Amino acid sequence: MPGQDETTRATSSGTTSPFDVATWCAAQGWPVHPLAPGRKTPAANCAACREHTHPPQACPCTAAGKWCHGFHAATTDSARLSAWWAEQASFGVGVSCGPAGLVVLDVDAHSAEVPERDRLLPGIAIHQGVNLDGLASGFDTLALLAAYRSRPDPAQDESTLRVRTPSGGLHIWYRVTEPGTRYRSSTGSSPKVALAWQVDVRAVGGYIVAPATRTPAGTYDPIGSARLPAPLPDWLAAELTRTGHLVDGDASARPAATVPRRPALKPDARGAHRLLDPLLAEVHGCAAVPQGASFTEKLNRAAYTAGGLVAAGHLTDAEAREYLTAAADEARPHQSHRSLAIINSALSAGLHRPLHLKGRP
Repeated sequence: MPGQDETTRATSSGTTSPFDVATWCAAQGWPVHPLAPGRKTPAANCAACREHTHPPQACPCTAAGKWCHGFHAATTDSARLSAWWAEQASFGVGVSCGPAGLVVLDVDAHSAEVPERDRLLPGIAIHQGVNLDGLASGFDTLALLAAYRSRPDPAQDESTLRVRTPSGGLHIWYRVTEPGTRYRSSTGSSPKVALAWQVDVRAVGGYIVAPATRTPAGTYDPIGSARLPAPLPDWLAAELTRTGHLVDGDASARPAATVPRRPALKPDARGAHRLLDPLLAEVHGCAAVPQGASFTEKLNRAAYTAGGLVAAGHLTDAEAREYLTAAADEARPHQSHRSLAIINSALSAGLHRPLHLKGRP
């Protein structure tokens, strides 16, 4: 592990190269992947991966040492990192949070209409007597959550790595210390799984921009003296569990859903693909149209259909998520967290309506 001086250099703005940042992150045990030069989105896939939808886990590019599929290709292998940044020195650096054992609170300060008070802190009824005048961002809702629990505001936690974003937001890094415990990613606007309005959670199924990464909008600058994540506070772990972020034993990072027990059916994987593949192709086709392609509607329809196929036994949950995530990441690589929220919501709805294929009972 690098000494404190090297750590400070590698996570401070200035002349530090992206490759220095990547190797420093890898030395911490955090798998990294390239970001497109000057952007906070993953580097583009190879032509074959762009043209054909397939699950990232089944892609031969990973074994071949390519960076296709964003955080799915993340690694700590020094030879692979050297090859990647030798090919494109201006790549940014993304950290795959799940394999790194990280939970990062992504606090937004975007200009947006403030929702009703019952959507500010999911699961917590904010009494009408609480004055919310001036509440405008994730900084406010995170502080409100901490106040409700009589705990310090994480945005002020000087014991852990905190990174100011170019847009004025804040990344608050924590590490998971409980063996086998994993948390899923979420967006602060999600009606299903969210910690607080304008507070995203980056964990399993997501990535975070590494400190010192530079974009035309500015640099991801560490603040304070801490350069490493502190252990996830117990009270935040409890809040993540309460709000449905705990991954319950499998790798699919899905929100909890109560699905009625049904008789076992003979699966029809071929029929499932005949139905689902055209919908996935529509999602994938949105890659050629940056705006106005009805991406959300198409992804929602594909995920809802996939949920029905899973409920009827024709696909596994993991298979459905792989296909949907691959198609969404190809079409909109810059909004993986929003896509995950759409997939989670539509899959959950589809699970309650089994889709029995023609000729099946």
